[in-house]
Amino acid sequence: MKSVRHTQIRDIVNRNGQISVTELNNLLNVSEATIRRDLEEMSQLGWIRRTHGGAVRVGRAEKEPPILQRQIEQADEKQRIGQMAATLVSPRQTIFLGSGSTVAAMAPHLWEIADLTVITNSIPVINQLAGQDNIELIVVGGMLRQSEMSMVGHIAEMAIREFRADIAFMGMRAIDAEHGFTSDYMPEAMTDRAILQIAPRCVIMADHTKFERVSTVFLAPITAAHTIISDTQLQPDTAVELRDKGLELILT
Repeated sequence: MKSVRHTQIRDIVNRNGQISVTELNNLLNVSEATIRRDLEEMSQLGWIRRTHGGAVRVGRAEKEPPILQRQIEQADEKQRIGQMAATLVSPRQTIFLGSGSTVAAMAPHLWEIADLTVITNSIPVINQLAGQDNIELIVVGGMLRQSEMSMVGHIAEMAIREFRADIAFMGMRAIDAEHGFTSDYMPEAMTDRAILQIAPRCVIMADHTKFERVSTVFLAPITAAHTIISDTQLQPDTAVELRDKGLELILT
């Protein structure tokens, strides 16, 4: 039965890390055409990653630790990503800054940009930008996600839909070229979907540890973003996949 084969294939890929169509054909005693159909279906479900001659294991994103803990993880990479992201911002623009430690690292680099309007649902961003004379700060309300120190949920989602920005900057927990952006928290995923729709350019800020990972809640396809900023430790194969999808990829 197909369901049994899928379970067997998933177990084999998780155990070995990868498998070829030929090897599966020998193990399961079904045609290569059947194996290829199985792999395509399983890939769409996020169980495996399809390769040219077989399949590899999909990394599962672990539950996200609190933002205060994440601030010290890949801190140098986040600072470089934040500084690079700020160079995409021009005076008199309106930008949206989403939640997350990487986006928060961008905030100090905005202090010298003239006549800037910043919309945000992130308390760390608010704390860094409040009182800056050159910045008009618009704060989105909603349900406080304590671990992330951000406003999420239905109220936040509805408020965000009322705004329009020139660029939206967002962090992501799990990124995969094939399976897109995923999250481990449904209310935040719904809020992030709203953010993706309010600007003609969406910039994703994520260090290399966030890639080739899939989490529980599908947020959006990879093509929902326009630019991704990461660090130079990103795997070359991943970089090629992202660029093949039409994304601008900036490594710093």
